[in-house]
Amino acid sequence: MAQATGQTLRIDIVSDVMCPWCFVGYHQLRLAQEQTGIPIEVFWHPFELNPQMAPEGEELREHLMGKYGITVEQSIEARARLEAIGDELNAPIRFTDGKRIYNTFALHRLLHWAAESGQAGALKLTLFEAYFTDSKEMNDPQAMADVAAALGLDRARALEILTGDDYAEEVRAKQQFWTSKGISGVPAMVFERQHLVTGAQGVENYANILTQLAAAQAGAA
Repeated sequence: MAQATGQTLRIDIVSDVMCPWCFVGYHQLRLAQEQTGIPIEVFWHPFELNPQMAPEGEELREHLMGKYGITVEQSIEARARLEAIGDELNAPIRFTDGKRIYNTFALHRLLHWAAESGQAGALKLTLFEAYFTDSKEMNDPQAMADVAAALGLDRARALEILTGDDYAEEVRAKQQFWTSKGISGVPAMVFERQHLVTGAQGVENYANILTQLAAAQAGAA
């Protein structure tokens, strides 16, 4: 691994907990950082893939087939591809039978609260794992409060947020900010507040981006 040099690069990531390519993209970025040794700091921002979805969610396969017009065979192939990519990144993705997709507004509110104690990053990654690796029911306030408590966060307060509407205005404002900047799909990563990169770009591409930005930063210094 290269020696870490220079200042820390800021990376803002707009994403949804339900987005598999957000999960993949983050872990590709993580590996790129490990390979280059270039220090980064990640800031997470909210995006809802399915803002109008009912609280009970939808069966994932049926949802994707209806939304994108894909066949059962294409769905199976896409899932197998994602699972293989996840295994390569040491970030397991498991598509169990009956897996559901949910609206994530309550989870974004929980993340906003966690940010107050510097735990948003840890909670975001734990929520990713809860969904993609452990197939937890992400609309279950008790289960999600347990996830927060496992990180040392106040379980009672987490449950209060998940079952109430605290931080709704703040999260809506954040979402509006990013959509006003033209973000309509995720993952969307903004490097150093000015370079937008969309989609999961792969370890090599992220490593190149980090290297180029670190070199530019060093040259400016």
